[in-house]
Amino acid sequence: MNIVVTGATSFIGAPMVDKLIGMGHDVYAVVRPASKNRARLGTGRERLHVIEKNLQEADRLDEEILVPCEAFFHFGWDGAGSGNRMNREVQQKNVADSLKALEGAKKLGCRTFLFSGSQAEYGIHQDAMTEETTLNPVSEYGKAKVDFCRKAMELTDGFRYIHARIFSIYGPGDHPWSLVESCLKTFPAGGYLSLGECTQMWNFLYLDDLLEALTALWLSGAEGIFNVAGERGETRPLRDYVRLMYEACGCHGCYSYGRRPQNAEGPANLIPDVKKLMEATDWRQEIPFQEGIRRLIQSKNI
Repeated sequence: MNIVVTGATSFIGAPMVDKLIGMGHDVYAVVRPASKNRARLGTGRERLHVIEKNLQEADRLDEEILVPCEAFFHFGWDGAGSGNRMNREVQQKNVADSLKALEGAKKLGCRTFLFSGSQAEYGIHQDAMTEETTLNPVSEYGKAKVDFCRKAMELTDGFRYIHARIFSIYGPGDHPWSLVESCLKTFPAGGYLSLGECTQMWNFLYLDDLLEALTALWLSGAEGIFNVAGERGETRPLRDYVRLMYEACGCHGCYSYGRRPQNAEGPANLIPDVKKLMEATDWRQEIPFQEGIRRLIQSKNI
């Protein structure tokens, strides 16, 4: 099949390109012109077709892609880092650009549009989050993801739309400022890490498990909104995750709590319910946190 992937050099986009090519599909990877991360996609790959286009031009992808496509995986989104998560102008431009991507997908004959939503759409909750939980996003980032979902669902008559509300993902290629990357950089070097309170409940999912979940949703024929996160047993206090990483790094270095401000969404608990995903597909989480951290440490030669 011919498949389009935007945000193709991103933390999720680049490995998704690899996975789809590995499954035997031709992938049209949309990247910004002169992207600094272009090398993540490699060169000389028979089934890889790199399309240089800005997201605001995504409704014109049919000018570059001259074959009908089956699916459109939309990971392109600016301002996902903490610096722009409260910037309404940046986030609402993402909504407009994503609607152009949806139009571009229709022009290419795609039957499925898979969008990367976020747990930020829920806002702050103390209990488990199901797809029916009231949405009360705090950040402009979360509000924009909700805005797009609502608008897209009004425009997808006869067109399969999957809205994957992705929770906290870790793995190779993660942002260097993430909690996992910060721990795995600091502890082995014997350094000191200053953390927030880390008392909230949290849930991590390894990148490979995320890719399996997203492709399972696509291939299942399901549509609608789905939480994508670790299974219930992976939800635990964030301090437990820090302790497990500290132990995996040989208990080198040190850390303290309560010295960093909360993120843009505030002290939110992450207690995802993935029952709907598991009922719609045969996906099951394969990589528990300890195993994922072991793989990351091995990949970094720590």
